[in-house]
Amino acid sequence: MWLSRRHLLMLPLALAACGFQPVYGPQGGGSALLGTTRITAPQTRDGFILQRQLEQRLGRSRTDQHHLALAVTTNQEGLAVDEEGNTARYTLLAKVSYTLSDQNSGQVLTSGEVSNFTGYSATGTTVATLAAQKDAQARLMTIVADQILTRLNNR
Repeated sequence: MWLSRRHLLMLPLALAACGFQPVYGPQGGGSALLGTTRITAPQTRDGFILQRQLEQRLGRSRTDQHHLALAVTTNQEGLAVDEEGNTARYTLLAKVSYTLSDQNSGQVLTSGEVSNFTGYSATGTTVATLAAQKDAQARLMTIVADQILTRLNNR
């Protein structure tokens, strides 16, 4: 076997030697944002879901040291059309621009844009299609929130 017990025991040393450190560890970049980031109030359902996902990971702001401004744009496109002209599958596209700034000085710490997509089926009843659409919106905003946090933690 190529991976012996000795190799497994030396793995943490190798990770430490390469500069690996946990994002939410004592010197990690992610811990600076926990509980200190105020997120712009959402204007849409998608914005509300995105804000909720970000607050679940960052915690509610207690000190308002940072401000995260978000601009959410979503679009829906039909994918699969049957011979009668009915759309059977949709794709939801999202593009989110974000700006993280220092609340006291107003200085922009980082900014950027993330985008992603997800899909849902519209082959069931109207209620099933609406439920699938709302679930796809929630999944998409979760994906985008993860992308934003990854970029913020690696700044």
